Amino acid sequence: MDSAVALQEFLEYVVANLIDHPAQASILHDLDGDTHVFRVVLAKEDTGIVIGRQGVTIRAIRNLMEAACIKQGVRAQVDVGTREEFGLSAIADAE
Repeated sequence: MDSAVALQEFLEYVVANLIDHPAQASILHDLDGDTHVFRVVLAKEDTGIVIGRQGVTIRAIRNLMEAACIKQGVRAQVDVGTREEFGLSAIADAE
């Protein structure tokens, strides 16, 4: 399995089990040189949950990703935000 796919699936699993609106979440992957950049795009209500108080939760997620990266032999960066914060177009609410 490709290391980027494995890391993305791992990140999806961790984030999906934390948030209230997993259907509105997505993870975008880019490659910046030799670093895999994962953008966790969430509903506004879920960003606070993933970041946590004083950034404790996102720090823990990044530490987990760092351990997974060491195992895979790659580098990664994890960013969290809403579609608007990442400059993406808003999607219509399906509900």
